[in-house]
Formats: sequence, C-alpha cells, structure tokens
Amino acid sequence: MIRLSALLALALCALPAAAQEFSVLVSPPRFEASAKPGETFRSVLEITNVSSQPARLGIRTADWTLRADGSAEFDYALAPGSCRPWVGLEAAEVHLPANGKRRYRFEVAVPADAPAGECRFALMLEGDPQAVRGSTVPIAGRIGVIVYLAVGGAAPRLTVTGTRTAMVEGREVPAIEVRNDGNAHGRLDGLVEGEDAGGTRYAFAPNGLPILPGETRVIPLVPQADRPDAPAPTLRFPVRLKGRLETSAGAVDVEGTFPG
Repeated sequence: MIRLSALLALALCALPAAAQEFSVLVSPPRFEASAKPGETFRSVLEITNVSSQPARLGIRTADWTLRADGSAEFDYALAPGSCRPWVGLEAAEVHLPANGKRRYRFEVAVPADAPAGECRFALMLEGDPQAVRGSTVPIAGRIGVIVYLAVGGAAPRLTVTGTRTAMVEGREVPAIEVRNDGNAHGRLDGLVEGEDAGGTRYAFAPNGLPILPGETRVIPLVPQADRPDAPAPTLRFPVRLKGRLETSAGAVDVEGTFPG
C-alpha cells in the first residue's frame, strides 16, 4: 500500500507521509502480471482517502527508468517503443470524499502482433498543488504505481557476473552484480548462507530491486538478525557466501569470498 502526500513524490515503495490535511492510500504498490498477444489485461487499483478533507486526483500514465539507487525517474513524454498507447484508463481524474474509497479500473489491450517482451509503465496519481510553509511555489504530491506486464511468455534470464561490497544504511555488506539477458524484469528472492571472518554464520537476503532487461544491477546481500528486535549485524570481512537465490525463471547460484 502506498500513501500520497502533498510534500513527497513517491516512486516504488510504500512510504508514509502527511501534509496539509491531504493523505491518500493506494494498493497494490505495483502490478506484475502476464498476457498473450491479442488479449486485454484488466485490473483495479484501490484508492483510499484517509483525510478529513475531500481529495481530487489526476491520473495519467508515464514511462520510467530506474536509477542506480533503485529509485524511479518518471517521464510523461512517450518513450521510443513505449506500450502506453495500449493502456486505457477509467477516468482522467477521480474525486474522493473525506475518508472515502474508490476502486479505479485500467486495462492494457495488447496488439495481436505484439512481440514477446515486457510492457512497463506507471500509473501516476497526482494531487492538487498546495501551499507549503517556507515555499513560495505550491507543491503537488504524486505516486507512481509501476505495472509490469509480460507479453508472449517473456521472462528474465539472470546471471551473476561479479562480486563486490556495498553500503547499506552505513554498513558494508556483500553484493553481487547481476545481469539480465532476458526480455522481462527479474528479482532475486530467498536466503544465502554465509560466514564472516569471526566465524559467525548468517543468512543473507537480497534487497529485492528489479533487474530490467539488458541491465546489470548491484544487489546487496544483507545479513539477517536472529530476532526482529535485534540490532543489525556488523560483519567482519572477509565474508564467504555459498547458496542459491530464486527468481521467477529458476535459480541463481551465489558463491564467493567478499574481501571488504
């Protein structure tokens, strides 16, 4: 679920914020589905106004790219090869009463001659501009809900191409470089067993960022604490890892020594 506020533009994650008596929740945070050429994919976005004031939202589509840090950059200009012309929206704007809820429909009409690949776009929900203390320019919040639609059996093909370390919340952790030679996005899931230089064993989890077709992305592997309330583990390098991580199209082997 994603929350929209008049102060923040949110990209891929559900990040809460509050501003000027305007707050909207959107669910799900993303869509991952498939369709065949000639089919029409239909789905519903649930929008909830949790403010005591009515809300108006403009809704349109956008293309997007993914930065190295995993955040999305949205663009309303039609990108080359964009599938946005296939997309149909229920309405260009919606009005929500105070504490009201709305189910919003959209569809993707896949052409019969569409090649195998992935249709990716964002549903952009934008609030009215509002005055913000300390600023002379009104600010409008927005949310981008990402849609991934695999067409014609499109799938990722992920390969580990290198090892390194990365910084996560000020801590150094092992990381792998992952290449996607498929025609749809992929994610890594699961746990890999490892041991640091002090002999302490940990389970390491990937951060779950999408790896787009033709992209090589650095995926940190974060050690998991024994309990949810335990402090984040501090590793002693070098760290040795060995195991397998799952993808939607099979498993990826992870093995190596990370010197730190």
